[in-house]
Amino acid sequence: MTLHQPAPQVDEEAALAARAAWLHLAGGKTQGEVAELLGVQSTKAHRLIARARAEGLIRVFVEGPISGCIALEESIKADYGLNFCEVVPNIDDGPLPLKTLGVAGARYLRNLIENGRYGMIGIGHGRTLAAAVDLMPSVAARNTRFVSLLGGLTRRFAASPFDVIHRLAERTAAEAYVMPVPFFANTAKDRQVLESQYGVSDVIAMAREAELYIAGIGEVDRKSFIATAGMVDDEDVEEVMKTGACAELLGHFFNERGEHLPNSVSDRALAPRFSGLKQHKIVALAGGTSKTRAIRAILEHGLLFGLITDEASARRLVSAKPGREPGKKNGKTAAG
Repeated sequence: MTLHQPAPQVDEEAALAARAAWLHLAGGKTQGEVAELLGVQSTKAHRLIARARAEGLIRVFVEGPISGCIALEESIKADYGLNFCEVVPNIDDGPLPLKTLGVAGARYLRNLIENGRYGMIGIGHGRTLAAAVDLMPSVAARNTRFVSLLGGLTRRFAASPFDVIHRLAERTAAEAYVMPVPFFANTAKDRQVLESQYGVSDVIAMAREAELYIAGIGEVDRKSFIATAGMVDDEDVEEVMKTGACAELLGHFFNERGEHLPNSVSDRALAPRFSGLKQHKIVALAGGTSKTRAIRAILEHGLLFGLITDEASARRLVSAKPGREPGKKNGKTAAG
């Protein structure tokens, strides 16, 4: 039986103050621009930002409910059986709104560290997660350790510019364990050899212990992260595209119906086994016009515990209903 929490009651004026503060401080908008975006007079925009400061909604990041986003969060949670969803207003647009997603991801990471609930957190990589770590202020992670879930090298054994585990260690002074191997090995046999190496096998064991995984979602085409970063070659991309895949999560591929598509490329991934993914809470940080189809595919499968996305992407996600009753995943009742 699925239990759904009632939609929270929102103080609309406080929500508007939080939105104004977000646009002004995180988005770098002038008060005049904030007024225009919110459809209010400049004097009211000034009062809203002042209220956000006075009520403690502003620290390093803007805190508080944001009107218009909460309804989207509740809709996405109900449609896809998520336990957690955060939707943030766009402060940049385009195929990949890195600043919007980076600010949201940075706030989420900081809150996790300050809360200290998870002793070990598994971390993926990619452009969006890299942006989140770059925008996160230094914060001491006294009770939290991080472990890489994926190989951080390209096929040529060059370091990926979007391997975030090193940056995370620098920002938090936390213990962080890296996977010093390619994301994709040359062959499935090579993968087995690499995984058996001293040190690598220890990191893999730590990743299995992590209750929470934080990952990005990738599209499947020649402009995707794994293609442009040199993780796979053109032949690999072509092979995966021929299977009908449109989404990638932690080295595994899915079609637009959310069906998992095993293939020889994912067989070579230095990544968690698909059979074990549901044993972990997976929170994805993803958004943008180029990734909406991929995000929907991953949501359809039902792997995610939570999603952090931008408002424009959230509106696209709810505009095409998944075609099943709220709280259902692949025809089965979601565990609430």
